[in-house]
Amino acid sequence: MLGTKIRIARSTDRLEDVVRFYRDGLGLLELGRFFDHDGYDGVMLGEPGGPYHLEFTHCRGHQVGRAPTEDNLLVFYLPDHESWSAATQRIEAGGRRPVASRNPYWDRSGRTYEDPDGYRVVLQHGDWKK
Repeated sequence: MLGTKIRIARSTDRLEDVVRFYRDGLGLLELGRFFDHDGYDGVMLGEPGGPYHLEFTHCRGHQVGRAPTEDNLLVFYLPDHESWSAATQRIEAGGRRPVASRNPYWDRSGRTYEDPDGYRVVLQHGDWKK
């Protein structure tokens, strides 16, 4: 699957709040947006040409609620200290505070934050270990 790209798509009841969290807090770029596509509004975030995109959608008239567990994670590996520190400062400047991870492994070298839907994002200060 060399060259594979992935889009992680998730629905939300709070589209603009979630977009602000990931765009302004994490620093992801808004790659695209659509309105009323078969009843859905949505926003794609990521890095242009990057191997992943996050897509958040809202379906009019449908309620999705909060994250089902505290173990629903997106983990971003940030090995460079400046990048990691800037990311944590940006997200905290947006009013979010770190939360204790359900799995203490993530607290050893990272910080975990909840998005507006209760899904958790780990900013891991380190490399992805194979």
